[in-house]
Amino acid sequence: MAPHQPTIELLAPAGNFEKLEIAVHYGADAVYLGGKDFSLRNFSGNFTLPELDRAVRFAHSRNVRVYVACNVYPRNDELSDFSDFLKRLGEIGPDALILSDPGVILTAREILPDMAIHLSTQANTTNHRAATFWKTLGVTRINAARELPLTDIRQIVKKSGMEVEAFVHGAMCIAYSGRCLLSSYLTGRDSNRGACAHPCRWRYHVVEETRPGKFMPIAEDSRGSYIFASRDLCMIEHIPEMIDSGLCALKIEGRMKGINYLASTVKVYRQAIDACLADPEGYTVRPEWLEEIEGINNRGFCTGFYLNDPEAPVPLYTAHEPSMERTFLAKILAGENGGAIQLDVRNKLVKGEMIEIFSPCSPLRRAVVCEMYDAAGKAIIEANPGNTVTIRLSEAGGKPNDLIRRVPANRPQGQPSNTQSPTLIR
Repeated sequence: MAPHQPTIELLAPAGNFEKLEIAVHYGADAVYLGGKDFSLRNFSGNFTLPELDRAVRFAHSRNVRVYVACNVYPRNDELSDFSDFLKRLGEIGPDALILSDPGVILTAREILPDMAIHLSTQANTTNHRAATFWKTLGVTRINAARELPLTDIRQIVKKSGMEVEAFVHGAMCIAYSGRCLLSSYLTGRDSNRGACAHPCRWRYHVVEETRPGKFMPIAEDSRGSYIFASRDLCMIEHIPEMIDSGLCALKIEGRMKGINYLASTVKVYRQAIDACLADPEGYTVRPEWLEEIEGINNRGFCTGFYLNDPEAPVPLYTAHEPSMERTFLAKILAGENGGAIQLDVRNKLVKGEMIEIFSPCSPLRRAVVCEMYDAAGKAIIEANPGNTVTIRLSEAGGKPNDLIRRVPANRPQGQPSNTQSPTLIR
C-alpha cells in the first residue's frame, strides 16, 4: 500500500520480522521493536543485529520509521556490552532509541549524539517539569505515564514543548508505569529486565490460616479468579480527544502478541485516525471497528486513566470472553497464476469451508475453499498448522500478508460484518 503521511503517528509493535511486515502492511506509520538484549520483552522473539539492520532497511524502504527499545535497567557489569550495542545501532540507523535509565541516556548521548531519544513509559513522566528535565538531557519525545488523564498530557505538551506519545490500545500493567515487582517476588523473573511471568493474569484463591488447604474463591467464573487482571485499554471511541490533547503518536501495545491481533488493531486504528483527521467534528465509531477489536483476545475494555473515571482501571474480577470468536487460519504468502494463492497455515483449514479474507484497504471478503494442494502439488482435503499449501477460492484471493480467518459461527450467513457493536466498559 502507498506510504501514509500522517499528522499524528500510528505506532505499532513489531516483536519479530513477520510482525514488522504485518504492521507495515496494515498501515502503521512507525514501529517499535527490540534487540535480543536490553529490551523489556525478552520473550517476543526480537531481532539479532543483522535482523535489526534488515528491519530498518525494510521499513525505511516503505517510508515507515523504526524505534528500537533499549529500556532495560542495566547493571554495572552490563554497561560495556550496552555501549557496544549502541555503537552497532548507530551503524544500523534506526530513527530513535526508546530508553528509560538515566545512565543509559547519558551513554547514548555520548556515543550517538545525533540519535533521537524517546523516553519510555517506564520512566513514569507525570508532569511538565519532569519532561523539561529530560529535554535538557537530550530526550526528544516522552511516552507519557499510563496513569495520566488527557488534561495532564495536554499541559505537558503545552509547557514542555516536547513530542508526547501515549498508548491507545492494549494490555495495561497493574503496577505503576509497568514498574512491577510481583513477577520477581513470585518467580524470580524480573519484569523490569524483560522476563515478566505475568502473575497478574494467574488465577487466585484465598486460604484462611486456621483452615490450611481449603481454597476459597474471591470472585470467580468457570475459569478461576483474576484479582489482579486489569481490563485492556481501548480508546477507539476517543480518537478526537487523544489527537486534540496534542499527542504526536498513538501507540498500540503488544510486542508479544500474534499477527492476528496486530493486523486487527493496526487496521482499525489506521482507519479511525484517518477518519478523524478527515472530519474531526463528524467522527463516529463504525460498528465494524468495535466488532473487529472485540473479536480478538482481550480482557474486557476500558478507557484507562485518560478520562478521569476512577472506575475505568478497576481490575476485572472475572474472565472475559470475546463476543464473537474469530479463528486465524492462515497468512497469504503469495499469489500465483490462475488465481491460486499460497498459504502459511496456522490453524486447521478444510477444503469446502467458508473463510474470510482480512485485507488492509477493503472490507472483509467471504469465499469458499474450492481446491487445496500440498507443497508437492497433491490434492488434499485439509491442512494443519505449519503446512504450506496452495488453494483456490470461489472469489478473488488476497495479497501477500493478508490474513485468512474462519467465519465466526455466530455470524449469520450472508452477513460479512455484524451491525451490533459490543459495549465498551468505561
